Amino acid sequence: MARITLEDLDRLGDEEEEEGGEDEEEDEEEEERGRLFAHWEAVASTHRVSLPRDMAGPIVQMSRHSQAREAVPHVALSQHGKCEEAAYEERHYPAGKWACVTKGESLYEQSISLSFMKLMRYICKENSVGCYLGMTVPVLNEIHLTKEGTELEREVLTAYYIPGEFQQNPPAPMDPEIHITERAPLRVMTRVFYGTTTEETILREIALFWDLLGPTDAVLRETYIVAVYENPSIPQRRNEIWFIRRAE
Repeated sequence: MARITLEDLDRLGDEEEEEGGEDEEEDEEEEERGRLFAHWEAVASTHRVSLPRDMAGPIVQMSRHSQAREAVPHVALSQHGKCEEAAYEERHYPAGKWACVTKGESLYEQSISLSFMKLMRYICKENSVGCYLGMTVPVLNEIHLTKEGTELEREVLTAYYIPGEFQQNPPAPMDPEIHITERAPLRVMTRVFYGTTTEETILREIALFWDLLGPTDAVLRETYIVAVYENPSIPQRRNEIWFIRRAE
């Protein structure tokens, strides 16, 4: 009969502690995953969108990398305002590759939520390199007004800028609804606003910006861009309304 030494007992105790520690870490990770999913699920419900369970992984990964965000390259051309506070800014964005999704749901919030969920999957793993690509800001939502100018057209294009590391050779998306597009250089006039983005708030911000600019034919009147800098789970997130300069 083999004897168990004191050293054997010590090693056994160490192994049990290690296993217990791993179990605790797994429990904590699962609890964090559940908490984040519940939070995003509540946000999605306000947009009348249901959150699939398979979004838990991308949500956790995006949350872990929330501080590491690459800015879309641009050049600030001028600022306009009074008392050293910029009312709006003019910028130039060079050509670049973007991952784009187009949705035409009954509500603007539904379209952007469904598109962003697709892009989250692409960013986190569902791409040809199978890894996290990195978050860039802002995410753009291109919108169109009806001829009367009183409502938004249903179709909204949501675009995510491919990080610089992958600009020359963007990873292919697994989702056939995501298209990699080379977008032309863009010159825009931008104005900041905060909070959630709905059709009502967007139409209000467009009207306020037109009041600020006054009569001009320098920008488009049917097409606008809503630029979003934080994820939808942040209530007072920073947004911008972009007026697109006409080609000269």
